[in-house]
Parts: sequence; C-alpha cells; structure tokens
Amino acid sequence: MFNEATFADDIAPASVPASAHVSGKAASSRPAQQCGSCSMRSACMPQALNAQELSRFDSIVSATRLIKRGDAIYRANDPFQSIYAIRAGSFKTVVMHRDGREQVTGFHLAGEVLGLDGVCTESHSSDAIAIEDSSVCIIPYALLESMCAESKSLQQQVLRMMSGEIVRESSLMMLLGTMSAEQRVAAFLLNLSSRMKARGYSAAEFNLRMTREEMGNFLGMKLETVSRMFSKFQREGLLQTHGKRIRIVNLDALGRV
Repeated sequence: MFNEATFADDIAPASVPASAHVSGKAASSRPAQQCGSCSMRSACMPQALNAQELSRFDSIVSATRLIKRGDAIYRANDPFQSIYAIRAGSFKTVVMHRDGREQVTGFHLAGEVLGLDGVCTESHSSDAIAIEDSSVCIIPYALLESMCAESKSLQQQVLRMMSGEIVRESSLMMLLGTMSAEQRVAAFLLNLSSRMKARGYSAAEFNLRMTREEMGNFLGMKLETVSRMFSKFQREGLLQTHGKRIRIVNLDALGRV
C-alpha cells in the first residue's frame, strides 16, 4: 500500500533565508525553541542523541517561523540554504507545469521536514505552501551537515529523511500509474492514518487539512471523482465524514479496496 514517508536554542541566530517567501504581516520569526521541549521531537529527531548532541542540535536551529495559510516558505528555483522541520500545521508541495497548471506533489505534516529537494541542485524544485497556519524550525543545511560529520545518529536520521523522499516519489508513481480511483483514495487515507498514528494521534479519526480539490490534484483525479469515492466508502460502511473530519470505521476493509 502507498507509503509516503517523510509522508517537522540558538547561540547566534542566523539571518532568515531570503528564500522564505512570506510577508512581514503574514509571518514572523522568533528565536528557536529548544528541541527538548517540542512535542514533535520524537517524530523528526533521532532518539539516540545524548544530552551534548541535543544541545548542539539546538544551537544550529536558527529560528522558528510562523507561516500563514496560503503563504510559501520557499519557491521553486530559490537558492537552497536550509531545511524546515514542521513544528505545527501542514504544507503542500507544488510544481508548475509549463502551461501554468499546478501539480500537488505531496502533503507534509507536523514532525516532517521540508526542503530536502534542494540538496542535489542547490535550489528548490517546488513551492512549499502552508495549507493552514503553521510554524517551522529553520535548520541551516551547512551547519546540519557539519554536525552530521560528528554525530552518527544524526547522520543516520538525515539519510532516513532523504531515503523517505525517494520512497515517496516512487510510491507516487505507483499510485498514479497502477491503482484504480478507489484504490488511490483508500491508499491516501490509509497513509494519513499511519502518519497520524506515528505522531501519537488517532489512526481512525482526524481532520483532512487539504481540500478535496487539492487531494484530487495530488491523486490525478477530478474533484467529482474524489467526492464520489468518499460517498461510495460511506455507503459501504468503511468511513464516515463530517466536513473535513474523517472517521475510518474499518481500516482492514479499507486496505483491501
């Protein structure tokens, strides 16, 4: 089944990267909050870090930034400087087709990391846009890379995140290329369910932060088809919906779609 991995203090605060496309009214930066007090620590950081390593990691997180719904933290072709751990809220990543059409390439939840698309070419390949009011921790990649050379645990965590991006891309290709409309929607919901469970939330009941239209864009389906699949699953007793609130009634049956 589809598995989107992905798919989450300062000694001398660094300047906020120019790549963060948010207005002064829409967002604000503040000194970074310590990772040890963050509720998302277990999701985005290796648990094997000792006290000294944790303190060092705190020192390289340059700031926490608030991002208003609809604002981008970076845009395609912006210079790559930092990665962004989502502390609260959620984002979508988007690429633009040559004809101006928007393609949603992923949804990212609290505890996950944005910006790894820039490591290869030193520039971002997509836009990262908040789909609700959110906050991120800004981690300058050069400082992270330097610390990885000293901490095997952190190095392994960064490699896992990069591996997760590869898995996400290949899973998306399978999702769009081999699954029926029913299977796509079921796999999407199950993926969100597993990611919510990994963060200590209910695997069966949660809010869909994205719109049905955004979901359809990601899944390669029309809005009407997405809505029809939700209605079908409700008739079959697989799930219940109330606005954006989803309750999966039968996880096993949904996985067999």
